[in-house]
Amino acid sequence: MFKSLEVSPHQRMNEDTLAHVDLFSTLSKKEIQALAQSCQERSYQAGTTILSQGDTGVGLYVLKSGKVRIIQGNNPDRAEEEIGIAGPGDVLGEMALLDDLPRSASVEAIEDVTALLLPVWEFRSILRSYPDIALKLLVVLSRRLRKAEAARRD
Repeated sequence: MFKSLEVSPHQRMNEDTLAHVDLFSTLSKKEIQALAQSCQERSYQAGTTILSQGDTGVGLYVLKSGKVRIIQGNNPDRAEEEIGIAGPGDVLGEMALLDDLPRSASVEAIEDVTALLLPVWEFRSILRSYPDIALKLLVVLSRRLRKAEAARRD
């Protein structure tokens, strides 16, 4: 009848992982707990494509272990370009939480990877219960945009 208030060690580890992510750094413990309950752990072997450019975004990934390379193909006549490497604590696909546009880059595991997946439909459901999360994320994303614009000007 009643949902257990006990938090499993696995759940607590997911909460800890999310709490250390820049995107979620301003969220309260209760908000982090709500997000962590909706996360699904995923494992990928080295060489596996985790996200493919052009695909519909199904959610946000937080890397718990391993490294990935982020690649983008902007010109069909040229090879894909590596635009970055990400590792534990990094977030991938966060724009999928906010827009319904296709993935802007591909992500490939260069080591065995463990990641938390926060599905977009779960995230949007949580926002209905915790609308302050949206406002807090807007602040973080706005800061990122300003930083990217400043870097581009330099």
